Amino acid sequence: MDQLVGQYTQQRQNIEDFGHYLDTRVDTAVLEYFAAGNDVEQRYRITSLHGLLKVEGALKALDAAYWDKALKLTDVLDCMPQARRSEWFEQIRQAKTPPFEADSVRATLMDLLSSRARFLAERVDGLFRSLSNTHVTNRPEGFSKRMILNYVIDGIGFPCTRKAGHINDLRAVIARLLGREEPKWTATYPILKYLYQDPGVWYSLDGGALRLRVYKKGTAHLEVHPDLAWRLNQILAYLYPSAIPAKFRSSTSERANKKSTAPLMQRPLPHAVLAILNDARVRTDLMPGHFVVHLLDHNTKNPAAQEAASVLNGLGGVAHKGNQQMQVFDYDPTALLEEIFISGCVPDRKSHQFYPTPSSLAQQLQQAAEITSEHRVLEPSAGQGALIAGLAPDQVTCVEISALHAQILREKGFSNVHQMDFMAYSQQCTTRFDRIVMNPPFSQGRWREHLTAASTLVGSKGRLVAILPSGARNRVQLDGFDCQYSLVIDNAFAGTSVSVVILSANRTH
Repeated sequence: MDQLVGQYTQQRQNIEDFGHYLDTRVDTAVLEYFAAGNDVEQRYRITSLHGLLKVEGALKALDAAYWDKALKLTDVLDCMPQARRSEWFEQIRQAKTPPFEADSVRATLMDLLSSRARFLAERVDGLFRSLSNTHVTNRPEGFSKRMILNYVIDGIGFPCTRKAGHINDLRAVIARLLGREEPKWTATYPILKYLYQDPGVWYSLDGGALRLRVYKKGTAHLEVHPDLAWRLNQILAYLYPSAIPAKFRSSTSERANKKSTAPLMQRPLPHAVLAILNDARVRTDLMPGHFVVHLLDHNTKNPAAQEAASVLNGLGGVAHKGNQQMQVFDYDPTALLEEIFISGCVPDRKSHQFYPTPSSLAQQLQQAAEITSEHRVLEPSAGQGALIAGLAPDQVTCVEISALHAQILREKGFSNVHQMDFMAYSQQCTTRFDRIVMNPPFSQGRWREHLTAASTLVGSKGRLVAILPSGARNRVQLDGFDCQYSLVIDNAFAGTSVSVVILSANRTH
């Protein structure tokens, strides 16, 4: 802030010096000939430069410009309600801000930053006031009712910044209720652009906290998850005590009213990670026949950038020449990245197709397998080798369908790598293994056939250890095996809603 104040002081001095020079040494009538002669098309619209060159007006514009810089230098705009943002932006646009004085600026910013608690209620109120006139805003259901916003998209197909800000305010309040960091104040604008391209279709946001759809005429429908609606109604009732009856401010009534609602996800991806993924560029010019996702945040020490790279790994990406900020895919991930940005989650259909097993989960699986140096080990869906990390490469056989991942395994020293579908491999394999460790694909229930196929390759007194969906616990048994299940491990993969168990199956005969 001190640097910004210093820049302002220098600019102000330059304006005052220039104004003094014009007043004392320059005939402004002469300047009008310069303006008329060098801007021929505008010559008849120029009246007088005397008013244009007033120091007072220039200083007001300078004040406004530096207030704009100061607001954007901190996270003040992120914590403000949209109504207050609009007021500030209008003052800046009209150059009607207070003078940019160091003490005043610091005091104002500190007051705004310390007003987060008050802003929480203002955000909720601001959204409700922005609802369509055709939506009865004093309905007793409050946020339990579907909300309608008009003119979310303008006449030429662009989102309305103000309406996007109101929706973003609601997302920020919900983030606070869920213990997440709040989204940047601009985060909802690109989501509305995406939804406008698919009109009339419901989309889930923020791990299921919201549902939103946008129509071609620019109207948006918004629904809040019932587990959150009653808490928002409590905030609304604080502002308008008689508007929301008590029964709509309790969690039990909400759940009773919407028993079929999908569960709310507790661990969506951080907003900072989603922003990096949304800014990523998909390139086809670096590797023929492949798609390279370029993460534009080059600060590899930034935790959000690291997690964004991990998400890409989980979707099948492989670091390009060791650079985690450039991920190579053998399919076009553009649509999938858009879906993740909107929903805040990795879709379940993708979350186990490539997702690397977290090290903590891999360690639990290896401990359950009790692998020694004499054991022959099979990994049927090897991915990038998370489950076999630390094992001697010459004792491991890997099966991996992705050519990119198979190459990674070879580069890690695993020489016995079969690049093919495991189901085909299991039908032709004559080897029997002492240990099989696996994290099979979950989509479309494929883990069942992969598990059964793997069990046929377990040798005498061998052991199969597998990561399975939590629903399999104590329900799936294998003929000829003694099966034991771990406790359920919830939210095992960041950004997904998948819960898992570990199966340890010992061959009995």
